[in-house]
Amino acid sequence: MRRTVPVLVERWGDSLYRAAFAVCRNPQDAEDVVQETLLAYYRSDKEFDSDEHIRAWLIRVAVNKAKNATICFWRRNRRNLEDYVESLTFEVDSDRELLDTVLRLPERYRIVIHLFYYEDYSITEIAKLLDLSEGAVKSRLNRARKQLRMQLTEGWENE
Repeated sequence: MRRTVPVLVERWGDSLYRAAFAVCRNPQDAEDVVQETLLAYYRSDKEFDSDEHIRAWLIRVAVNKAKNATICFWRRNRRNLEDYVESLTFEVDSDRELLDTVLRLPERYRIVIHLFYYEDYSITEIAKLLDLSEGAVKSRLNRARKQLRMQLTEGWENE
């Protein structure tokens, strides 16, 4: 089974961007990752079993390409994230605080939080996407939740 690139963009373009952004934390890099991911799909001759198989492959490629993008020295040392977050509008101030807190998590926790809560992947699916055991995914989710809880609670106690 194959889909055309415009169909992929329509169905999963936003999901690919959000997954890439969760790793890169930079809108321009995330856009580049999405384009590179779609190009990789276009160039591949891989046959897929289903639409879900295509989606999982695309997310995995995007996450891997985003990780590679963050390795580059000049990209690691960019600080555009703060500017980008400041440009976002939120209906409730606590939403901005939550986003800031999630983005401060280490990458290993940030990506599992993103895939679990924003992309609605199950623990089993995340394990396959990231090539981890289910126990490792559960552990990372648990640790990420604890860190979020601690950081958000500290903010509330200080007010």
